[in-house]
Amino acid sequence: MSMTTSTSAYRALLRELRKSAVNKGKVPPTLRTHFRTLVTRYGTDEQARSDFRYDMENTVLFVKSQREHKILLDRYNPLFDLTAEERIEATARRVGLNMPLMPEEQGKEPKE
Repeated sequence: MSMTTSTSAYRALLRELRKSAVNKGKVPPTLRTHFRTLVTRYGTDEQARSDFRYDMENTVLFVKSQREHKILLDRYNPLFDLTAEERIEATARRVGLNMPLMPEEQGKEPKE
C-alpha cells in the first residue's frame, strides 16, 4: 500500500474506521478530530511526514486486520459469543438432538 500524501493516508484510515465502526458508517468524532490534528501537526517536516505516513499505513493495516479477524471468528466459530447454556443447546442441535426442558422452563413453549 503506497500512499503519496498524509491526506490520502488519513482518508484511507477514515474509510477503514467507517467499515469497522460499531455504528456502520459513523466514525466517532473524537477519533476523527484526533487524526486530523495529527495530519496537520506533521505537515511541515519531510522526515516527520514520512514517519507519519508509515505509522498511518500500519494503523490502517491493523484496523483492517482486526475487522477481518472478527468476520472470520463470526463465520467459523459461531459459538464464540454464546453463554455456556446456549453453547450446549447449539451443540445438541448440531448433532440432531433437542435439550430437555429444565424445570423452570416447563411452562414456556419450546424454542424453535
